[in-house]
Amino acid sequence: MKCSKSAVWLQQKTLKKYFAVFLLPTVIAFSIAFIIPFITGLYLSFCDFTTVSNAKFVGIQNYITAFEPSQRFLESFGFTTFFTIISIVTVNIIAFTLAYLLTKKIKGTNFFRTVFFMPNLIGGIVLGYTWQSMINAVLANYGTTLVANGKYGLIGLILLMNWQMIGYMMIIYIAGLQNVPTELIEASKIDGATKWQTLRHVTIPMVMPSITICLFLTLSNSFKLYDQNLALTNGAPMHKTEMLALNIVNSFYGRNNFEGVGQAKAVMFFIIVALIALTQLYYTRKREVEQ
Repeated sequence: MKCSKSAVWLQQKTLKKYFAVFLLPTVIAFSIAFIIPFITGLYLSFCDFTTVSNAKFVGIQNYITAFEPSQRFLESFGFTTFFTIISIVTVNIIAFTLAYLLTKKIKGTNFFRTVFFMPNLIGGIVLGYTWQSMINAVLANYGTTLVANGKYGLIGLILLMNWQMIGYMMIIYIAGLQNVPTELIEASKIDGATKWQTLRHVTIPMVMPSITICLFLTLSNSFKLYDQNLALTNGAPMHKTEMLALNIVNSFYGRNNFEGVGQAKAVMFFIIVALIALTQLYYTRKREVEQ
């Protein structure tokens, strides 16, 4: 017994001694990949520059310029927010419904799980051009195109987002539903609860951790959508379907001497996404604790 305790103590002492050695590579990699670029980007958002070497400090002028009507930042933010809200609702409701059905004893559930998950494996650019071709083929029968009206572009982006994300969210929901104790389900049936009451008061509270993850992933992926937006509509018509990420790229690379403005938009974009995502995590995790 004493030998066992001594071995554990020696192991813990060794880990504490070499902890910094093992942690150092991770810290260095994280600093190079995230901290240093973020600090550099934050500084450049207050500068007028074309390259990092010729940056000239201009204060908050880039942030002021970013909110000018010609920059379309607020319009892109509004469109992105509206798109994100619809995507969160539709993706999670459909994904949860499919997961709920596929956890029942139905033939071919493994096949359907694979089929629904496959769209998530396809790249955004490929999906964008594929859906553009399909939607335009349908709209051609009515003498119009996807980029002829902003509403068509919005619907196309929502369809694309749902088709790509539902399978991924479904897998997470399935994992959560399979962890719901059968004893609770049986107890609710014995107490005379209907299927809807069991779902509402037993199943959903028990899968709140999965709901938290899915809401976070859907929110963050919807808000920072870029490649699908670029391939499907490229912001047309007249920038009405231009989301925030695409707006930032167009500011940075589309116009000369607006790199600082694009960088300022990128910093605000990061702060907005971080605040919204952290707020969502706080309230949904709080809900988990209450349950």
